[in-house]
Amino acid sequence: MKIEARARRNLASIIQNPQSNPNRRRLKFDEKPSASYNQIMALKPRYTDEHAKAGLDFAFPAIETWANQFPGYEILIDDPELTSVCPKTGLPDFGVLTIRYMPRERCLELKSLKEYLFCYRNLGIFQENIVNQVLEDVVKACDPVWAVVHGQFRPRGGIGTTVEARWPRPQE
Repeated sequence: MKIEARARRNLASIIQNPQSNPNRRRLKFDEKPSASYNQIMALKPRYTDEHAKAGLDFAFPAIETWANQFPGYEILIDDPELTSVCPKTGLPDFGVLTIRYMPRERCLELKSLKEYLFCYRNLGIFQENIVNQVLEDVVKACDPVWAVVHGQFRPRGGIGTTVEARWPRPQE
């Protein structure tokens, strides 16, 4: 017990006065300090191509549709509670996803769409990929005249993300 108490006192004094750390080494006159965390991290790739592709190989369920009865109108679908997971850190991402489209012959069935979007809940995938994958799957399901998928993701680390993808895709 005496050793633990002494160790706690030493740790407390080091925290209050870092200069008192007996293990702290003084630099020689011409010696440079070791590289900082940021300098070291700048040399290593933090995200790989595997991270970028994460989630895109998932077998998403098909989105069901029903026969459209009227021409020339827009449908706006809003999911205010979309969640996913960062493929690198595993931390949760929260966002609002909006799907806007003009149906041709088929309309998206909402319960089926809800179940489809729920698949992202525990999926490691980048936010940009979510928006583009949803657009691709909406187009595959109902072949709309045009479609826009808009994702607004809550900040993590102080940075929020807004992604928008459109169909038809712009010509390159």
